[in-house]
Amino acid sequence: MSDNKPERDVTKDWQASQGQKSSAATLRIMAAISWLIAIGGEIYGIVMLYKGKFNEGNLSLLIGLLIGIAVFAIIGNFLWKRANEQDPARASDTARFFFQNQLGAIITLIAFVPLLLLILNDKNLDPRTKKVAGGVGAVLAVIATLIGVSYQPPSVEQYTQDMNECATQIRSGQATTACSPEVAAQAQDIARDTGAITAATKDASHPDGQDIVYWIAPENGAKKSADPHVFHLCANVSPLKDKTVNSGSVTEAYAQNAIRITKQIEMEQKQCGFTGAASTN
Repeated sequence: MSDNKPERDVTKDWQASQGQKSSAATLRIMAAISWLIAIGGEIYGIVMLYKGKFNEGNLSLLIGLLIGIAVFAIIGNFLWKRANEQDPARASDTARFFFQNQLGAIITLIAFVPLLLLILNDKNLDPRTKKVAGGVGAVLAVIATLIGVSYQPPSVEQYTQDMNECATQIRSGQATTACSPEVAAQAQDIARDTGAITAATKDASHPDGQDIVYWIAPENGAKKSADPHVFHLCANVSPLKDKTVNSGSVTEAYAQNAIRITKQIEMEQKQCGFTGAASTN
């Protein structure tokens, strides 16, 4: 039976839950719809400009159109930012990290700049319409774009640090200052299962127990199993017989989708030679 260590240390990676991924996907679809409406409003305005609909009045319609573009762009920006909080990119993936977090500002500029340029360069518009609509549009574009900018974007690395700090605080009974809603649930699960494992793995050599568990390795050399697996107290337990096994901390197990603690702690203690408590809390 082999203990296949992954080539890259992914042990402390925060992983978005299925619920978080689903929520992020929904929010991104809603953001995309809002942005499409904003760009649709821009296209409508451009068509109306080419048809000369604003040459003789209709200033209020043009202002209303610009406000509508701003509103839907801002709604899309808020939804996109919320999605990134649920399922952030890695800061180490520089290009994706930038575009994923600043996409709202980019889309907002796309929704405003072409229309504003046409307004300011349309020789058929009367000076008052051009001045008022151009000024209002510029202000709205700046506001919506600034709202679309992510100034302190979340990242997998940040959530990983927060999650592990949160789990440590929970285990040690400290105030949980690092437990944001995005990381708290996983941190609580890791802290609970780590406590159960260390209690169950006490022996003469390790009176305080060990944060080491064993689980079926991801299939085909993948970094993470497609289906959730159970983690166990040692490699010699019957459920792991004739299986390719990985080992590491509870956090490492979670990173590879081994997120279920064994329900046979007492049986596995006997098979592994541990004398610790059998409680899973």
